[in-house]
Amino acid sequence: MTTQSEIDRSAPTAFLDRVSLILDSFDGPGRLTLAQIVRRTGLPRSSAHRMLDHLVQLRWLQREERHYTLGLRLVELGSLAIHYDHLHTVAFPHLMHLHRVTGFVVHLAVLDGPDIVYRQKFGGKFGGMVPTRVGARRPATRTAIGKALLAFNGQQGAEYEIIRDQGIAFEREESVAGIGCIAVPVGPMGSTVAAVSLCGPVGQMSFDHRLGGEVRMTAVAVWRGLAKQVEPAIQRGGSMRVISAMSESVRTPA
Repeated sequence: MTTQSEIDRSAPTAFLDRVSLILDSFDGPGRLTLAQIVRRTGLPRSSAHRMLDHLVQLRWLQREERHYTLGLRLVELGSLAIHYDHLHTVAFPHLMHLHRVTGFVVHLAVLDGPDIVYRQKFGGKFGGMVPTRVGARRPATRTAIGKALLAFNGQQGAEYEIIRDQGIAFEREESVAGIGCIAVPVGPMGSTVAAVSLCGPVGQMSFDHRLGGEVRMTAVAVWRGLAKQVEPAIQRGGSMRVISAMSESVRTPA
């Protein structure tokens, strides 16, 4: 039998779970109505309505007549998260440089369970052809950047063995028709923190050492930038030798 004290202890967790369900329902473009939120979350209509009113008061959501959108408070918190995100800060100039010298779409992504989460995107003229955005998720197995992350996090299989051996992942129209991608992990096996990818029209990309080398150099530059912040620990762990080896791989075709 559930006691009142047990209910009280579980209430905050249950409330946060419901808030998470509601916010997660906005994982995509456009506005949502109450009915759409109820369908996506499975929450009772009355409970969802009460929680939406509360989230609007907190500025986590905005209401425009019958529709809801993410609120300014979440935008503020998201901006702060990016500002204090060390990976984003270190990677940003290197990703921008890669985009400038190639003209293709550049991504930075991390692995979260079976998915990748895009942390940065430089789109340019091909940005609209690649349906990705910062914060979006995709199954890792369906993208070059995801396969690079899986391979360097110990995923088994012949395809992942090849990626580990070459240090690079290629994809041609597996994720999006007409689009190809090249991806390289940031960090060595066992210490990979993210991956960088270069995407564009298959007919305009060369899946060779030239473009692959550009992506490799970017990934190494990001890893070096991260390593500088924790150099004493890295030196004790011997990872600086790994960084040196990664740098050599940029100059040696895979």
